[in-house]
Amino acid sequence: MTHLSTVYPLAELTAPPAWYTVDFISDLHLNAGEPATFAAWQHYLQTTPADAVFMLGDLFEVWVGDDVLEATPNGASFEQRCAQTLHQAADRLALFFMHGNRDFLVGPGLMARSCATLLADPAVLTFGGQRWLLSHGDALCLDDTDYLKFRQQVRSPAWQAAFLSQPLAERQAIARHMREQSQARQQTAADYADVDSAAARQWLQAAGAATLIHGHTHKPALHDLGGGLSRAVLSDWDAGATTPRADALRLNANGLQRIALLAP
Repeated sequence: MTHLSTVYPLAELTAPPAWYTVDFISDLHLNAGEPATFAAWQHYLQTTPADAVFMLGDLFEVWVGDDVLEATPNGASFEQRCAQTLHQAADRLALFFMHGNRDFLVGPGLMARSCATLLADPAVLTFGGQRWLLSHGDALCLDDTDYLKFRQQVRSPAWQAAFLSQPLAERQAIARHMREQSQARQQTAADYADVDSAAARQWLQAAGAATLIHGHTHKPALHDLGGGLSRAVLSDWDAGATTPRADALRLNANGLQRIALLAP
């Protein structure tokens, strides 16, 4: 399989004629503590009929730098198993990755190891004679002002360089603390900011696309934005939940379909 450049994120992609089906997934939050979700993801990549899979952010619960792939010998770490899973899948389908709010430090090291292509956020996919706008979705949650300030800080090259210069163990400890804070916030928050409809329409109009596909909010649905515009929200994954969740949005000649990958 021929892989695209992973040095610079792709902002525009035209599907090759050989692609008949593409899948979109996000918010798997893969981590060693949830083996059922990891197993579901492995099985999905081995069996999906899609010609390409677009992973639109938060594939991982946390990613503290690509050097985590070298920290443990013999491919024994969870991160190394994830990279190997992606690499094996890349032998039969095209893989695309977009940063989320949890794994924005994924870099060219993982992309090269997994034979995946990094996407800008947002990015446009031309498929089936239409333009589809892809995003993780967090930048469109305009009411979540505290998060947007945090996002601006941690996405800056200076902050990332300073963070990545710290020893791996320190970065992992910081990530654990940030995860605990996030979980506490989720338990106390009465509601979560959703994607701003006006901003989504502006993005779609600027991109010349009719449909935005995104994750982040964990609120799978299809929203009519008016004027022939819409946004399709991806599901999060939790294979170990009382009601297991693991959906993909599948795009082919029949349009968009939500595919439940696990039995309830």
